[in-house]
Amino acid sequence: MSHRSRIWLPIVVLYGLFFYWYTDFGGPVTEQEISQLAESMRANGSDEAYIDYITTFFREDTGRQFLMVNNIDANDSPPSMPGMPADADAEALMAVYMEHMIPELFKRACHPVIVGAAVYDAIDVMGISDAESWSDAALFRYRSRRALLEIISSPAFRGPHDYKIAALDKTVAYPIETSLYIGDLRLLLGLFLLIIGLLLQLWLGGKTPERK
Repeated sequence: MSHRSRIWLPIVVLYGLFFYWYTDFGGPVTEQEISQLAESMRANGSDEAYIDYITTFFREDTGRQFLMVNNIDANDSPPSMPGMPADADAEALMAVYMEHMIPELFKRACHPVIVGAAVYDAIDVMGISDAESWSDAALFRYRSRRALLEIISSPAFRGPHDYKIAALDKTVAYPIETSLYIGDLRLLLGLFLLIIGLLLQLWLGGKTPERK
């Protein structure tokens, strides 16, 4: 096998495996999956109007990845929650929720993209009330709407989600499908592996003895 093959074959295989894991090839969510979600939400006590609202989101599935935009305002005086100290703050309650969510996200190739604390009140507010003050913002990548459906339809989701609700004074979360997303890990990893491959090729080429 040539130097070039030894360099590029493992890189192509590695990237192919990552691309396959990171991309949902299953197509849009099926009506059966949506019906199962609706039944799960009814069992958890959700009202029919909210169930209709959420299931419409899944019925309009394109099969693509999406980003969830989250504006968050932490509760300065959260209620007492089971298993937590009486003086537990919003950060401690949110940690309970994220302890459940992070593994569920990662195993479905979903992950945070941006997480940060607000450094000032809203600079521009128009057409919405009580939107001047936020404590944090976060952007999460979901491999597909199916990945989100699997997470929120699990019976294990309900308990941790109550801690998130308790931790927040207000929040706005909405999904977007990107027309420009230069932070896509498929692009970043592809560029990184390309650079590594070219450097290895240059290095090994320089070590090859000259033929006489």
